[in-house]
Amino acid sequence: MNRREFLRLSSLVASASALAACQPAYRALGGPVETLTANPAFPISPSDYSALSRLTFGPRQSEIQRVAEIRLAGWIEEQLSPSSIDDAPLDWRLRGFDILHQTADDIYTNGSQIFGGFNPEPALSDMKAITLLRQVYSRRQLYEVMAAFWTDHFNISMDKEDVWYLKPGDDRDVIRPNVLGRFHDLLSASAHSPAMLTYLDNQVNEARAPNENYARELMELHTLGVDGGYTQADVMELARCFTGWTVKTSFWRGDFEFNPDFHDQAAKTVLGLRIEPGGQLEAERLLEILADHPATARHLATKLIRRFIADDPPADLVDRAADAFLKTGGDIPAMLRVILLDGLLSLGDALPMKFKRPVDFVAASLRTLNAETDGGAGKDKTLHETLARLGQSPFQWPTPDGPPDTAPSWMGSLLPRWRFAAQLARNEIRGTVVDVDALLQLTGADGIESFIGSVTPLMLGTPLDQDSARRLADALRAEGAADFPETAQIIVAGILSSPAFQWK
Repeated sequence: MNRREFLRLSSLVASASALAACQPAYRALGGPVETLTANPAFPISPSDYSALSRLTFGPRQSEIQRVAEIRLAGWIEEQLSPSSIDDAPLDWRLRGFDILHQTADDIYTNGSQIFGGFNPEPALSDMKAITLLRQVYSRRQLYEVMAAFWTDHFNISMDKEDVWYLKPGDDRDVIRPNVLGRFHDLLSASAHSPAMLTYLDNQVNEARAPNENYARELMELHTLGVDGGYTQADVMELARCFTGWTVKTSFWRGDFEFNPDFHDQAAKTVLGLRIEPGGQLEAERLLEILADHPATARHLATKLIRRFIADDPPADLVDRAADAFLKTGGDIPAMLRVILLDGLLSLGDALPMKFKRPVDFVAASLRTLNAETDGGAGKDKTLHETLARLGQSPFQWPTPDGPPDTAPSWMGSLLPRWRFAAQLARNEIRGTVVDVDALLQLTGADGIESFIGSVTPLMLGTPLDQDSARRLADALRAEGAADFPETAQIIVAGILSSPAFQWK
């Protein structure tokens, strides 16, 4: 994007106060499925679209139509049974990624270089591409939103040591099978995960040299929460319970292993409970206690409500969701039904706005424009580089707390969003194609003003009044816009960059 194009884009965005005023009406439209529809009818209410935007990576018309048929509560129930939803088109897109089926030892061996070093980049690149393709193309959108939530909750950075060849298995065998199951099963799978144990240093946790990193994050981040009532002494005792939980480094490299020779055989006391010597079963028992703890229920309820509803979760809804968690033995769908059906749907037009995190913004841009993309699997890494510049590069968040979920954390990264929008609209991202010419033909526009008036409903869900469209057109002309087809790309980029598109 040259200086002139940048000025045009910035002028369009700066003049787009009318787009910001589209709340909440702009929520009445989602992106297309296979083809865009001119002047589509939107059979759901703005409040339903607002809710649907939280449950997907940007609603497509097929999802909107489905909600119109079975209502949003029915759609949520349908999505809570993802195995009933045919996702064969996505499976076809993922068919060439061998990493989906490889063991940690396979990935490690394939990463070996001729001079004895290792190249983790292919594994990391594949994982990023796979994740973005799932978010853009999966019909199991709520499942993918929850997969992203749990990936953040049990954050693991592939940049640390041996984690690059361990995390693919964690994604396949820990996170995804347990996305909508029981929390204890997910927690236990994570505790046995070689990727997690390595990331938080438990693979070197031995009786003679205990390491508290995993035990601390298990309590603070994964279960009880920072205000969950545990003490430093509890962390130290829990770490002793996890001594000997390690990872194989020779035969069956990358597999979980309990080594009794490294385990602290003495009794421990955690959260006021005496833990008698029992080898691996000591920590197994504590995982059950932590998974069923009331503080864990409140911690998880708060985070889920923050993800789906508001940066500041309503206390009464936290109480109800935590109660559902405890009454059902940690059943994740039961807790989600309270949060989504009793919470999200009940708010209607009072639903607070949520700022799109970088991953949400990029995926929603691709879905809105019906882009055809390889997810960054080819030689061009623009999609991955964009997410890195925006501050949310998948599988590379450096600290165990995972990417934040509140607006102030992300609102300072708007300029890279402009640049990405311009690259996307102008087809400057290899492996990703947006057909702006088809969009022009679809709208039938023959000038700047008519194109703005026609494309805004397709991208934001509400038309601009003539005065607003004229002001936006004047802003472009003031910066020397002349060639209409080229300017159409700037308009598309400007809408993606507009205040309205940053929120859901």
